[in-house]
Amino acid sequence: MNKGIRPSDSESKGGETISPQKVVILGVGNLLLSDEGVGVHVANELMKMELPPNVSVVEGGTEGFRLLNVITDADCLIVIDAVKGGAEPGSIYRFNIDEVKNCPPGFKTSVHQIGILEVIDLSVLIGEKPHTTIIGIEPKSIEMGMDLSPEVKSKIPRVIDLIFEEIIKQKRIN
Repeated sequence: MNKGIRPSDSESKGGETISPQKVVILGVGNLLLSDEGVGVHVANELMKMELPPNVSVVEGGTEGFRLLNVITDADCLIVIDAVKGGAEPGSIYRFNIDEVKNCPPGFKTSVHQIGILEVIDLSVLIGEKPHTTIIGIEPKSIEMGMDLSPEVKSKIPRVIDLIFEEIIKQKRIN
C-alpha cells in the first residue's frame, strides 16, 4: 500500500507559494446492508492512516443532500461506493462523474444512487463542482447485515491503493 505519500503543505512555483488542492475522500453507503456499506468501511480504514495534510476523509453514510458542503468544499472529490455493474462480486470500477451519465441502464452506483449523484449535480448548479472520481466495488450481498462479504472485504487494500494513485494523479495535474 502507498503509505509514503507526503506532499508538502505548499509548494513553490516561480517564487510564489501555492497551496495544494483540497482532496476529499468520501465513503458512502449503508452499513446495515452488508456490501452496500463498503464505502464507509474504506473511509474508516483510511481514517487510521497518516494522510497528506490537504487530504481529508469523510464517512458520508447515506447522508445525501447533507453532504453538499463537503462536496462543494473540495477541489478533488473521490467517492467510494458500492456499484452494481453486473460483474463478479468484488470487481472494482473507476470512473469520473461525467462518465456516470453515459453508463448502460443496468449500471447503478449503489442503492442510494439518487442521493450522491444529485448532490454532485447540485454542486454544478451553484458553481462549485469538484473534479470527481468514483471508485466502486461490485457488491455480492446487499442483504441485512453489518459484515462485508469476503469477496468485497478482500478488495479494500486495492481500493486504498487506487485512492492513493488518484491523489498522486491530482497532484501532478495541478
